[in-house]
Order: sequence, then C-alpha cells, then structure tokens
Amino acid sequence: MKIDELSISQIKIDVPINGNEILEKVLKAINSDREIKTLWRIMNVNAIERLGYTDHGPTHVNIVANYALQIARIFTKKGVKMSIVKDFGLTNKHAEVVIFLASLMHDLGMSIHRVNHEMFSLFIARDFLKKMLDFMPIEERTVVLSETLHAIISHSHGSAGKTSTIEGGIVRIADALDMSKGRSRIPYKMGKIDIHSVSANAIESVTVEEGTKDPVDINIVMTTEAGVFQVDDFIEEKLEVSGLAKYIHVVSYLKDKGKTRVYKTYS
Repeated sequence: MKIDELSISQIKIDVPINGNEILEKVLKAINSDREIKTLWRIMNVNAIERLGYTDHGPTHVNIVANYALQIARIFTKKGVKMSIVKDFGLTNKHAEVVIFLASLMHDLGMSIHRVNHEMFSLFIARDFLKKMLDFMPIEERTVVLSETLHAIISHSHGSAGKTSTIEGGIVRIADALDMSKGRSRIPYKMGKIDIHSVSANAIESVTVEEGTKDPVDINIVMTTEAGVFQVDDFIEEKLEVSGLAKYIHVVSYLKDKGKTRVYKTYS
C-alpha cells in the first residue's frame, strides 16, 4: 500500500451535518488534516497486510461515524438525553461532535499495535482533539475532549467495564455495525478463511431505522446462517455491554432462494 501525498489527499470523510455548525467546523478540520489521514492508512497496513484483519482505515471509520450519528439523532428525536447534555449542560450538537470524533479516532492505536489498541488510541487522539477543538472555550473543549476519550476507550470488548455515557455506548454499537461482507472482503480474498471472515461474508446489509416500539431498529440481512455468529457476537460483545440495549431492537433476516424471512429477534 503506497502512502504519498496524492493518495492521502483523496481521503474524505463525509457525514450529514444537519445544521450542526460545530460538527461542520470539526469535519472541515478533519478533512484538511494530512496527519490523521496518513495514520488511517498506516492502520490498514497493520490490520490488513500484516495481520490479515478487516478494514480499520478511512472507509471503516466513515461508516462507523455515519451509523453513530444516525443512532444519536434518532435517540435525540425520541427523547433520550445525551450524557454531555445531562451531566455538563452542553448541547446535542456537542454530543454529535463527541460521537463523530470518537468514531474517527477509536482505532488510531492500530497504527502502533493491535493488542490494547484502544488504550494506545487515547494518547494519539488527545493531541488531535486539542487541535481540532481549538476554536472552543477551554472549559467546553476540555469536556468534549474528555467525553471523546471516554467513548474511545469504551469501544472495544478489551476495555474494562461498561461505558458510562450514552455517546460511548453509541460508538461501541456503531463500530460493530460495520460487519457486512464489504468489510470482510479483503481478508477473505487473501485466503483467510475462518469463522469471522465466513460469517462477515454472509452479512449482506445492516440498516438503522427509527423504531416503532424501541427508539432504534437495527435490521441485519444474512445470505447464509453463518452470519448468525457475527450477529450473536455483536449482541454479546457490543450491545449488551453498551448500556443501550433497552433502546434498541435487533432483527436478523435470512435471505434464501429469493425470499427473506425473520431469522431471529433480539430485544
């Protein structure tokens, strides 16, 4: 994987702003920062080329950020109060910035090592966060920075304990929702055939929608029953530990011979 100015300049993070001028400023700063874009490329060298893992680079973090903001905005619409609003008196716009930045930076430690990468991510992210948030008053910036670091350390099953914030739980869930065959295609094509790659290759799509009973519905479509490993892993390692299970209804579907049927419901 060649890393040069041209390849780095082509990386662009894209999320819907929805009138959030704070998020717009941060997004602009991210898209003009060549250092963080280079780190995303390095992360994929370590993850894909050296370890045979799934994508951990710019495509993955962009997908996570979009899922996370989608969940957050549904939560807000349904009256779920964000932790930064409840505990610090800031706004839902600040909560979206925390969620967005943690989504983009949660795997930065992969540029160093896979083991304990969420911990390595903290000290790498801190410098970026201070730079990205330098337009905020110091008190506001310090709260947003701390809440973002909390969401980063909370994203992985390797972390100790449950997340303490709504925002951290959302990032934890959104990270796992990037489970479809698009993410698994690289290790699968490279010949890495194990339960993780086979299961992920069986996931056709993941959608997040406003729920009818619970605030959020997550629908996962599988092409074979092998996908259930990926879904069960998501439920056990991410959703149940996120503290947000009571707000989210998950349904897996099996697509077979042109027909799609409900395979399993998690609630």
